[in-house]
Parts: sequence; C-alpha cells; structure tokens
Amino acid sequence: MNTNQDNVATIATRNAISVHGMRIQRDLHEAEAALDEALIRQANLLATMVRARREAQVGAFTGQEAILRLAASQRAVLDASGELARVHGKLTDVGREVHSTLADDCPPTGQVAEATPAAISVAA
Repeated sequence: MNTNQDNVATIATRNAISVHGMRIQRDLHEAEAALDEALIRQANLLATMVRARREAQVGAFTGQEAILRLAASQRAVLDASGELARVHGKLTDVGREVHSTLADDCPPTGQVAEATPAAISVAA
C-alpha cells in the first residue's frame, strides 16, 4: 500500500517538474527575446536620432546628451542580457539537479557554437 502511494507521489512530482520546467523554459526564452527586441529598437532609435541630426543640419553635438543617455540605456540592456544568460545557466543546472527531462538547445558552456558552412550560407 505504501509503495503505491510512493509511486503516485513520485509521478506527481515528476509531472510538476515537467510542467513547471516547460513554463520556465517558455518564459525564459520570451525574456531573452524581449531583451534582444529592446536592443534592436534602441539601435533603431539611435540611428534615427543621428540621422535626424545630420539631415536637419543642426550642430554636431545637438542632442548629444540624449544620445549618451540612450547609449547608457543600451549598455544596461546588454548587462541585463548577460545576467539573464547567467540565470539560464543556473536554471539548466537546476534542471539537471531535479532530473528534468527537458533538453535545452544552448551550448553546455554557454559559448556560441561554431557556425557550419550550411548555416553561414543560409544566413547570407
């Protein structure tokens, strides 16, 4: 009798780990994508600001403080991205610790994998 209860509890725990793992993985990837999107939007804003200054033929340093603040904002997003990468790594460790069956496609050391010739030709 006790063995059946233990089996049910084990299955329930595994199911909970799987469900929560999938939710964490989904939310983590969405957070990573959001930071990338923020960087893209800030880069676009920077280009627009500099282009506007050039095309309006105003002084070379017009709006410089705003541009510097935007650059600081970009740096903060890059720092946040680095921290989120560390969170990703720690969550991968937690997944291994609790024997999660979810496989993440990130490199084991967090390094960018070398591009294959096929991947390079697709990107080009």
